[in-house]
Amino acid sequence: MRFDAVLLLSFGGPEGPEQVRPFLENVTRGRGVPAERLDQVAEHYLHFGGVSPINAINRALVGELEAVQGLPVYFGNRNWEPYVEDVVATMRDNGIRRAAVFTTSAWSGYSSCTQYVEDIARAREAAGDGAPELVKLRPYFDHPLFVEMFADAIAAAADTVPADARLVFTAHSIPVAADERCGPRLYSRQVAYAARLVADKVGYRQYDLVWQSRSGPPQVPWLEPDVADHLSTLADIEAVIVCPIGFVADHIEVVWDLDHELRSQAQAAGMAFARAATPNADRRFARLAVDLIDELRDGRAPARVTAPDPVPGCGASVNGAPCGPPHCVAEWSPPVRIARRPAESR
Repeated sequence: MRFDAVLLLSFGGPEGPEQVRPFLENVTRGRGVPAERLDQVAEHYLHFGGVSPINAINRALVGELEAVQGLPVYFGNRNWEPYVEDVVATMRDNGIRRAAVFTTSAWSGYSSCTQYVEDIARAREAAGDGAPELVKLRPYFDHPLFVEMFADAIAAAADTVPADARLVFTAHSIPVAADERCGPRLYSRQVAYAARLVADKVGYRQYDLVWQSRSGPPQVPWLEPDVADHLSTLADIEAVIVCPIGFVADHIEVVWDLDHELRSQAQAAGMAFARAATPNADRRFARLAVDLIDELRDGRAPARVTAPDPVPGCGASVNGAPCGPPHCVAEWSPPVRIARRPAESR
């Protein structure tokens, strides 16, 4: 399978105070999130001047992708500018016929995989005749470079705290019902499996896996324990290393929830705190993407780190068609259109 280009597809984030509330309304549209909750989350962004770090990181990753392979690289988002619909239209106008889509999520599951498939279908529909064929690359939670980057980040963080620091992996929580949507606990099992692979590589026999950044009504069960609740149980621990394995870049959920709130909680408890880096725009992250492309181009077996009881992942998805386990296919729905700001106000 030959490609004309690469599309880096991500979540999106505001790049100014005036964009924060419209961005959050895009993200939560149709979910019944109260206005006061949006106001609370908006304060997290405004703490950083209303700028999410994610777009700048992705632009740097585009540069790395261009440096390690010879195809043009485009960058689009689900929830904010540059919108994926606009980018795919530009790709069409530039004569791109088939592009590999690399998403900034390593996992299967609805919001981390299937929703990106829907984004692809929506963007191609908006582009109309001549829209390029778009092939979403597979989840990469067990790729050797993914494991290596997080293992190296933990080792670097360990150098800054006492040697007996407790290692805690964290990932974004989701509703328990959502974790069952694409097969029995597929997302949480993949996160647990990746944590084991990384811990093994860096030499930790004991570690904890927790969850963070939940939202929604308190009566709805989400993946637990919460990272803040868990930290409060480690009263006898002198130091902690937190590895945000569920995030490939520094989202607000990393720089606010962990670097700000959790660090403050640890300091108040007299606990040394270190946060392992995410891949961000590491050159190895770009090489990982190229390796996934080469798997399809050359028809070779996927590169994986293996351990006992491996967890399945999804394969590639073409043109927004559903992929993965039967549950994902059965519950896949047509793409949902994101309401966007009027062109004159963007």
